[in-house]
Amino acid sequence: MKTLIKDATIVNEGLKFKGSVLIDGEKIEKIFPHAVPADFDTSQTEVIDATGLLLIPGAIDDQVHFREPGLTHKGEIATESKAAAAGGVTTYMEMPNTNPQAVTQEELQKKFDRAAEVSAVNYSFYMGATNDNLDEVLKTDPSKVCGIKVFMGSSTGNMLVDDDATLSEIFKNAPTLVATHCEDEATIKANTEIARQRYGENVPISRHCHIRSDEACYKSSSKAVELASKFDTRLHILHLSSAKEMSLFAPGKVTDKKITAEVCVHHLWFDERDYIDYGTRIKWNPAVKCEKDKVALWDALLADKIDVIATDHAPHTLEEKNNSYFKAPSGGPLVQHSLVAMLELSKKGFISVEKVIEKMCHAPADLFRVNKRGYIREGYFADLVLVDPNKSWIVAPENILYKCGWSPFERTEFSNQVVSTFVNGLKVYDNNRIIHPNYGQAVTFNL
Repeated sequence: MKTLIKDATIVNEGLKFKGSVLIDGEKIEKIFPHAVPADFDTSQTEVIDATGLLLIPGAIDDQVHFREPGLTHKGEIATESKAAAAGGVTTYMEMPNTNPQAVTQEELQKKFDRAAEVSAVNYSFYMGATNDNLDEVLKTDPSKVCGIKVFMGSSTGNMLVDDDATLSEIFKNAPTLVATHCEDEATIKANTEIARQRYGENVPISRHCHIRSDEACYKSSSKAVELASKFDTRLHILHLSSAKEMSLFAPGKVTDKKITAEVCVHHLWFDERDYIDYGTRIKWNPAVKCEKDKVALWDALLADKIDVIATDHAPHTLEEKNNSYFKAPSGGPLVQHSLVAMLELSKKGFISVEKVIEKMCHAPADLFRVNKRGYIREGYFADLVLVDPNKSWIVAPENILYKCGWSPFERTEFSNQVVSTFVNGLKVYDNNRIIHPNYGQAVTFNL
């Protein structure tokens, strides 16, 4: 049967209007910008009354860590993709620093194969770079793989790429977009030593943003921009966190840029003052920084210097997080709550709903050249989300789908809620229930 989502408030391509969308199979067949014609035959169509609900494209999260393989006590593709569906995220791009790492084409393919079996939403996976796997990196198929991930800062295992000759070869010859984590390792080590001399092993979490400082971020980000400019590379710098870095980016349409920027929800929501209440639960790399940095990120986002909003979803268990500064890992789970958090900030006047959809749906699709996703358009895949903009609820353990079982947004009351999520035309999530747990497919990319 076809599906008609009727009388929704559609938010798409900078517009908000009353309308209906007809789904046939995996694709959007028809958009009715006003009333559905009176003679429309609904005998073979499931009709969903969406009166009072927002209908938006599914969000595309370009940076997640789903922890499979090797770290599955923290999360799995199956569990975290269900959380994504519950959060209105219909496509994710997952990072290579698992165990084993996705630094060979064989290990990368294993991730795709596993996702085909268990992912509730659509997916792609980054190929990971190291100082010594250039041959494998250059085999990457740009029509099937979202990008090459380069850790230009601290990382697990051997994924820190700090050899200048290797970096140059990656930027010069990359067959696809290069996505970077930018923090200067030498600066961080020097700041860590200063903190240890002052506090010993009992460094307070509030020092995190001074150890992983704005200078560490800028030094690495500016190097990435310099390399990309030299070699005309498609560069995407992930999880920007400091005011200082904003000078590296220009405003404009994402489709006109070779060098693009991402900000994550936690850097827009939290700042240094929140370490008092949240402690190591909001320990991320790069660090949540000062209020002035958060303000600068907002200014850059609204001025289109920053192109996309993502999560860097990176679950750890509470047992792991509830440790002293040096022992607590960095990262936290966010993919279930990113969209509602941004819609909440919209209600508070920080950003328009239309801009939220641009930065979380349209821009990632354009930046990565995702084939026929990220928009509500006839002929596009029906990756769609229904949101109740007037439904209040509180984040609590009983409604958290992350395998780790906690969220930095616990006890936060949101005044909007994801009602239903459609992936490739099929309703996979509806009213707090996962209906189809493995309907995701690999997205493809236009060259």
